[in-house]
Amino acid sequence: MAEIERARRLLRRVRAGIPESADPVTHVAEQPARAARCVEWPSWADADVVAALRKSGVHEPWAHQIEAASLAHEGRNVVISTGTASGKSLAYQLPVLSDLLADEKACALYLSPTKALGADQLRSVSELEIDGVRAASYDGDTPMAERDWVRAHARWVFTNPDMLHRGILASHARWARLFRKLSYVVVDECHGYRGVFGSHVALLLRRLQRVARYYGSSPVFVLASATTASPAEFASRLIGQECSAVVEDASPRGARTVALWEPPLLEDFSGENGAPVRRSAGAEAGRILAELVIEGARTLAFVRSRRGAELTALGARRLLSEVDPALAEQVAAYRAGFLPEERRKLERALLSGELLGVATTNALELGVDIAGLDAVVLAGYPGTLASFWQQAGRAGRSGDEALVVFVARDDPLDTYLVHHPAAILERPVETAVLDPANPYVLAPQLACAAAELPLTTKELDAFGGEAARSVLDALVADKLLRRRPSGWYWTSRDRPQYEVDIRGSGGDQIAVVEADTSRLLGTVDPGSACTTVHPGAVYLHQGSSYVVAELDLEAGVALVHAEDPEWTTSAREVADISVLTVQERVDYDGVTVCLGDVAVTSQVVGYLRRRPSGEILDQVPLDLPAQRLETRAVWYTISDELLSAVPDAAGHPDDTASGDAAEVPGDAAGVPGDGRTFGDASGRPGEDGASGHAVERPGGTLPDAAGTAAASQPPAAPAASQLPTSGAAQPSATAAPGPSATGATGLPASGASRLPASGKAPESAFSPNGTVRSGRTPGGAGLVPARIPGALHAAEHAAIGLLPLFATCDRWDIGGVSTALHADTGEATVFVHDGHPGGAGFADRGFAALVPWLVATREAIVSCECPAGCPSCVQSPKCGNGNDPLDKAGAVAVLDTVLGAVQHGIRRDHVVVQAADAAATS
Repeated sequence: MAEIERARRLLRRVRAGIPESADPVTHVAEQPARAARCVEWPSWADADVVAALRKSGVHEPWAHQIEAASLAHEGRNVVISTGTASGKSLAYQLPVLSDLLADEKACALYLSPTKALGADQLRSVSELEIDGVRAASYDGDTPMAERDWVRAHARWVFTNPDMLHRGILASHARWARLFRKLSYVVVDECHGYRGVFGSHVALLLRRLQRVARYYGSSPVFVLASATTASPAEFASRLIGQECSAVVEDASPRGARTVALWEPPLLEDFSGENGAPVRRSAGAEAGRILAELVIEGARTLAFVRSRRGAELTALGARRLLSEVDPALAEQVAAYRAGFLPEERRKLERALLSGELLGVATTNALELGVDIAGLDAVVLAGYPGTLASFWQQAGRAGRSGDEALVVFVARDDPLDTYLVHHPAAILERPVETAVLDPANPYVLAPQLACAAAELPLTTKELDAFGGEAARSVLDALVADKLLRRRPSGWYWTSRDRPQYEVDIRGSGGDQIAVVEADTSRLLGTVDPGSACTTVHPGAVYLHQGSSYVVAELDLEAGVALVHAEDPEWTTSAREVADISVLTVQERVDYDGVTVCLGDVAVTSQVVGYLRRRPSGEILDQVPLDLPAQRLETRAVWYTISDELLSAVPDAAGHPDDTASGDAAEVPGDAAGVPGDGRTFGDASGRPGEDGASGHAVERPGGTLPDAAGTAAASQPPAAPAASQLPTSGAAQPSATAAPGPSATGATGLPASGASRLPASGKAPESAFSPNGTVRSGRTPGGAGLVPARIPGALHAAEHAAIGLLPLFATCDRWDIGGVSTALHADTGEATVFVHDGHPGGAGFADRGFAALVPWLVATREAIVSCECPAGCPSCVQSPKCGNGNDPLDKAGAVAVLDTVLGAVQHGIRRDHVVVQAADAAATS
């Protein structure tokens, strides 16, 4: 393994000086190099294009590039889903450029999720210097004077979904030249289109196709994605047409060493309720970055937030200045929010090697094609395996050996992953979750479509059929549309496109205004305003820090003033939840698992102030109005008999046992079993206490928090034809959640073996072939009433933390509520719900992957070394109840009971309830 010697040396450097007893590295994996597989240029390719590509350094194309390019040339929609640095660009450049030269009036459209990626791809095409192509950018950075030229003359327009929505489709008559001869639409990094944003983009692409048809064209779609599961199904769902997939990667790859790193516990102070806390991932990444720069290694450090990227770069520069001030100048931060000229300057410095170390948000995950990096540091799990490997793939892009260090945050999922390497290294990547039939997305998109061209009945199938018709009826009732025999017509002179935020869920935005100057800094979705711009919140904008002085929800304004405090803020809220409809219900002996629609009533009651190290300064109370969110949820109920029964030696409930708290290790919560409800309701961004998700409008960059940035839906998800009308993947009517839904996770739940009731979990819940090794025989939890609220509360927190392992979401995209007695179910209940109106498919994934999800949740708890609960297992950063009560051992007992019933109990009933029944569980 001589080819990985440099990576080993770099790893030794970053571990130097750390005592062996305190070694933070939990696992090291060495991945071998892969040789290239080349083929001949196809006969249909234009000779001038081939000559230009050869001149640029592509002497022989790789097999997957030509396979995808040939499918596109034949007129078939295609998605190429291969690894980072696998040359996906050539797969669409070759057919597009050949077509543009063959037909002097042909045009093409390129869509990217970030400006950096779009600018990089435009530069790549321009450097080929092919006469007559006239490629041009049309995004938020394009000067107004140039936009008319682009509309009149450009043949290949590079833009993004935001500008397509507001600038092109809204004024399609001005783009008639482009639409009449639109031959290709390229959708780059399409795995980033997930959740609510992805649902908007899916409908946006349907709007694009109907406008193109109006002008007489029918473009071929070429989609490029990071390695993902079921790419053909996802791409077909995204564009609304059949799509072929090319997945076998024939590009070379250098050897790679992957190290999993858990920061040390801090001895000087503790966190909430005295819980131990770890050194922050950002601070640890800053130290690692500094060591790698000293070693001369070109390194990217991916950090979850804009503020975090700045702090990581600052920490590295501070350490380097003590060694050599010149080295400190070779480190910088790169993130969304910079001016265009600032971004271009940093990109040039990266490409030239002038910068050795860069701390970045996910803005560089998809952006500039940087070759020759020696190392990548990931400060926190980016939300999906697709993003993990996309970021990791930035290292060794020239085929050389590289080092990847994953630094865990103090979070249940990150902690689980560094102690279960197979969950990262051996698990298949996900595929993206999106729901174009979500009425909260469908309504504004149909309004935009009708404003562009009147909607006809025959077009409704592309927008969801009956779901679209019911939404149109509601829009007509609200007098937003007018129904005529020929179709549905927009009634206002104003264009709805400017009111519809495709990165949110519609509704009037909250304006963030600097009080001293009246300058508009940005906008915030109304659903997240109370958690992100509450009084006292730290708000970040283009690298500057502000503190919110006042939030006026009625006026839709948050007033802020410039201030750079030494802390971050995170909102705390309490919640209540009611069941609206049950769409699926599976009954076992004493345990019921449900999926359906719920109404979450939440109220922000305060916020925490934390230092960057993680130290909590205080909790500040707030008095804000309650908010109501109608969304999707997965929940399970447990009967009183199972909660109180103590399992006998065979694992069966013993109803004659006393149920003494001593039967389950751990301190009792000491709280009466009064049916109190505990919830983490918002499911909204803002862990760093700032605005959290940086959204550039209208140019549009993906949010910095990777949980909203890249995407996926588990490997063997149901085909589109098997999906329910809601659009979210669900088990079939004959299958129970968990074991029956193995296709939704790639983790079969069969062949499970018993886990110990307490103590350390097995080394991994994942076998090399993806089988879950866990479970237990049916048995009761053995909890006295006083412990039940804390046990359910802790199980809920941990489940929220681990759901992103199975659904492509961030923990800030979801919320949860637990109660010892719920009014609608009549039993102890744990809910986990989507944080977006109408849902984003995450709860559906939890229902489909119930068993592996709860198995991973259980292992995350028992693997944690803390005695009574900490941020790495059962504490939540957004708990409105101050993480009290929490019963760590009780949570294990609850999960054992649920898993025992679902895996080994008798399934009494499985009902798929039609939405029209609107039956509650009570």
